[in-house]
Amino acid sequence: MNERIRQLLNEATVGLEPDLSPQRTVTLNEMEKFAELLVKECLDIALEVRGEPATDTHYVIGYDRACEKMISGIREHFGVEE
Repeated sequence: MNERIRQLLNEATVGLEPDLSPQRTVTLNEMEKFAELLVKECLDIALEVRGEPATDTHYVIGYDRACEKMISGIREHFGVEE
């Protein structure tokens, strides 16, 4: 398992049993929190990748719109608030 995924799982189960062994059962609340953290992390990456596009005006407008649509699409699909 990726270390960042472990960190997110640990964050989703804060204050609960720290045992992450394969035999441990996960509650629905923990799964929901983990999924929310994962989607937010994906949105952060999308926002970071968007960064500063090239300087051509038409390219910038199209690029920016495409990035905004992607980001809002992810938010809407998963129901994640800003």
